[in-house]
Amino acid sequence: MPMVLQGQSPQDVDIWFKNRPKMKEQVTKLHFYFYDKGSVPNPTAVRVAQANLTAQSSTGFGAVVVIDDALTAGPETNSTIVGRAQGTYVFASLVDPAAEMSLSFVFSSGPYNGSTLSLLGHNPVLHTYREMPIVGGTGVFRLARGIATAKTYALLPNFDAIVEYNVVVLHY
Repeated sequence: MPMVLQGQSPQDVDIWFKNRPKMKEQVTKLHFYFYDKGSVPNPTAVRVAQANLTAQSSTGFGAVVVIDDALTAGPETNSTIVGRAQGTYVFASLVDPAAEMSLSFVFSSGPYNGSTLSLLGHNPVLHTYREMPIVGGTGVFRLARGIATAKTYALLPNFDAIVEYNVVVLHY
């Protein structure tokens, strides 16, 4: 059972940390999708910078993309929104298309409303399954650590993608 989101003032967080030794570590499993939409209208993934050589690179090396993708309960574009994936990815491999991801899963409904999980890691986008670390969180997920696995559910002709995520986190 997830912990109720507590206050976020410095005093509230201090009290939470003082009580942390009495808390039991929990395992939470999450399953959701995100729709990474670079096409118009209304893109949610926007290239904001690139190196001079990016246009000649088969891997997109040097491209920087900012995202604000909807997190949904299902793969359908009209599925219930449970939050947003917000952050950046940078194409950082000369050999294979791979992104270095730095993003937050920002939950906006359900038992995790107001909480976040932080993902930071290597995403070899053409691999069937990709594993990336969860390195922290806020709210219900304070002191989170864990693993996110990603699988491309659908790659659309315009290079938009629907990505399925399974996340397992340890937290208090």
